[in-house]
Order: sequence, then structure tokens, then C-alpha cells
Amino acid sequence: VHCAPVSKAQLRLRVQNPMPIIQTVDHQLVTRLATLDVPVDANGDFAPQNGLNKLVVAERHHATGNVGVGIVKGLTLSCGAIAATVAHDSHNIVVAGDNDDDILLAIDAVRKVGGGFCVVGSGKVLALLPLPIAGLMSDAPVETVLQGQRDLLRAAKSIGANDESDPLVLLSFLALPVIPEVRLTDIGLFDVCHSAFLYRTKE
Repeated sequence: VHCAPVSKAQLRLRVQNPMPIIQTVDHQLVTRLATLDVPVDANGDFAPQNGLNKLVVAERHHATGNVGVGIVKGLTLSCGAIAATVAHDSHNIVVAGDNDDDILLAIDAVRKVGGGFCVVGSGKVLALLPLPIAGLMSDAPVETVLQGQRDLLRAAKSIGANDESDPLVLLSFLALPVIPEVRLTDIGLFDVCHSAFLYRTKE
């Protein structure tokens, strides 16, 4: 995992309502492109609330500093964040959450262990499953990995994750720009159906 430091400034998403967002679909990996008026803070940046979470993809192979930021509806996270380095097919760091502090903590946690899955809640790492082989696989015994997965799912539920779909699996596909309709990459929000970026956060 070779990820450049991610700053809070890089997590800002300037809003020009209505905004294109990723709408998840229960029990499926496909997403829907929705356009909504989203909440903003005093600076005019996206403020996660009302079931809308911030989604972040940080490049983690060559420390380019690329960070894509978007909005996802359907994960329903509150007071926390979930991060993973399993993010098909580029396998960058993907993280969703409702506040920047927990998002940054989750990114840092998976970076420090050489990749894996992490759930953060209210400023604390609640569960962490290291995947030291390329940030994708573990060399630990299968029972250890299974227990780690159970701990992650329990922690994800504690921060409000929608249990209609496995949040770990769903998160790992939100950055795959070949499945309809819309995905987030490390340079922006991508409309798969029209093979075009809806906006770029990295020019």
C-alpha cells in the first residue's frame, strides 16, 4: 500500500445542486445514477446527512495523491466510516462515511497494516482485518479471517450500515467503473452507461 497522505482539504466536495450521486440497490452490485439537492455546510461543501454518505477513493499504488470524492445513498452509515483496499479492479483505498475525521482515521488504519478492511466509529477503530498480501489477501488461518469478517460486519451494523446488502462487498464494488450505472474512481465520478465523467475531482 503506497498511498500519499490524504488531507481533510482533499475530502471537500463543492456542491452545485442538484448533484449526481450513487444510489445503491439492495441485494445487487448495480447502482443507479440519481440527481438530488444535497445538504451543504457553511462553505458550500457537501455535508453528509439524511442517509447520504461521503464516498472517497484514494490511489494507493504509486502515491499519486489522486483522491476522488462522491456521494452515495444506501449505505446509511452514521458516526463512522468503513474502508477497504479490496476495491475492484484497481484496488485503491475506498472508504464511505458520514464525517471526515472518521474517514481519515479509516484510511490511515488500513494504510498502516498494509491493506485490509476497517470499521471506525466515533473516532475509534472498531474492527480491523489486515490483508498484508497486496492489500487483498491474508496469510492468517481461515478461522482467524472469518472471525475478523464477523467482527467487521458487527461493527458496520453498529454504525448503521444497511444490512440488506453486505456493506463490505458493496463498498468493494463502488469503485469498479464497468458495472452500470455510476461509480467513483480516484479522479472523479464516472457514468458507466455513457463512458464519461460526470465530474472530476482530479484534473
